Amino acid sequence: MAQMPALFISHGSPMLALEEAPTTVFLRQLSSQLPTPKAIIVASAHWETEPLSITGATHPRTIHDFQGFPKALYELRYPAAGNPELAKRLQTLFKESGIESRIDSEYGLDHGAWNPLLLMYPRADIPVIEISVQPHRDARWHYRIGQALATLKQEDILIIGTGNLTHNLREAFLGQHTTTPPWVSEFATWVDAQLAHGDIESLLDWHTLAPHAKRNHPSPEHFLPFFVALGAADTPLHAKRLHNEVAMGVLAMDAYVF
Repeated sequence: MAQMPALFISHGSPMLALEEAPTTVFLRQLSSQLPTPKAIIVASAHWETEPLSITGATHPRTIHDFQGFPKALYELRYPAAGNPELAKRLQTLFKESGIESRIDSEYGLDHGAWNPLLLMYPRADIPVIEISVQPHRDARWHYRIGQALATLKQEDILIIGTGNLTHNLREAFLGQHTTTPPWVSEFATWVDAQLAHGDIESLLDWHTLAPHAKRNHPSPEHFLPFFVALGAADTPLHAKRLHNEVAMGVLAMDAYVF
């Protein structure tokens, strides 16, 4: 693929970087399928702010925003550079689209960003900017964020939304699912079908149209980065599912390229 695409990645557990799960193996080889980016913009489910925030640090720190995991996980670092000038450009693009934003020079890269990037680009030699999600706003808002960023693909900047295709942690930890329940597979199948038909409007109304929407996403923050990536896609839409796995019985780990 010659032109820089947009990606949606399900990042799963923080242990992803230390395990040998199918998604770990997939992410390790994903960069070989992509053009080499000059910079990466990541919309992460783990940074929730109002208004939209953009990392502006020259050297963003690695944030270990989780508890109760092995010591080895807290020792991992992702020392990619930031890009303050690009952060200012993002703020301008958002302003031109009527989206208020601010630059945060203190925030670093949370595990929604550094965990998959550590596998995709382990040398950490590509500048990274993270942007936040606004869970009280809907899919259309996040789609507009992606649209505002879309022109950056022409400058070899990779736009990634990172969350999870399904994300019910209560069911994951307490449900004791030995097989994938229909309410998970039916949701994932519905998303894939709408993408195949280019039905963006239905996807933007996922919370009312998708089967088992609330059960798969009791709160929306892990699905909202999907819409940032979707907004950055070319039109007409050409989407391809690159990976699918279900972790812990109910966490769909699908990844898409747009």
